[in-house]
Amino acid sequence: MFASEIDGMNIENTQSQMRKGTLEYCILAVIRRGEAYPSDLIAELRGAGLPILEGTLYPLLTRLKNAGLLSYRWVESPSGPPRKYFSLTEAGHATYVELERTWNELSAAVASITDPQRSTHHI
Repeated sequence: MFASEIDGMNIENTQSQMRKGTLEYCILAVIRRGEAYPSDLIAELRGAGLPILEGTLYPLLTRLKNAGLLSYRWVESPSGPPRKYFSLTEAGHATYVELERTWNELSAAVASITDPQRSTHHI
């Protein structure tokens, strides 16, 4: 049995799903602070401990743009092709606010279950 497999459960797959579930929220959070270039998003997410590949980010940005949550503008670059900078639309901001509320509720619930000091549930 592999170290990452316990009773038939693939831990790495579960970990990956947990990360994917927070990625949109984190991307919107970064862009909410100001326009963002994709490589800057990657650097910030990786710096925070969220590993992300370009092959994951670009389709996600496209999906968020197509959903009306992001807009972008092209900026000429002195050292290469123009760069696409993303920003939140009004719908993107509203979605961020909802995701923030959901994250706060979910993280508080998880903490109350997993942290015995905060738990209000008694068996």
